[in-house]
Amino acid sequence: MGSPNPQGSVIAAVALGGAIGATARYGAALLWPTAPGGFPWTTLAVNAVGCAVIGVFMVVISEAWTAHRLVRPFFGTGVLGGFTTFSTYAVDIQHLLDGGRVRAGLVYLGLTLLAALAAVWSAVWATRRVLAWRQS
Repeated sequence: MGSPNPQGSVIAAVALGGAIGATARYGAALLWPTAPGGFPWTTLAVNAVGCAVIGVFMVVISEAWTAHRLVRPFFGTGVLGGFTTFSTYAVDIQHLLDGGRVRAGLVYLGLTLLAALAAVWSAVWATRRVLAWRQS
């Protein structure tokens, strides 16, 4: 028998976190379903919220707290990777285009990108301000 895979705990953490994040995303889709042919507001919101949480998380674990080695793979890659859904974003765009809603597809394409970037940047900025305020 060979030695155990040293990355096994990381893989397990990502898998467990991914299952939790994907379940939360699925729950959001059940609570706020998108009507057939409708604008995918839930996916846009999930991606923006997930990006904001990623911004907070990365500042906290890189600037304020020394995390256990499995926290980042579990929460950052797993939970947040499973929660945010850029594959569904791509499918949503395709559905809008296939349904003849080219303008809506392009708006969704750009709006999601802008919302995601604004969410992560503003979350990083706000988290750093809060941390600086707490240290003063």
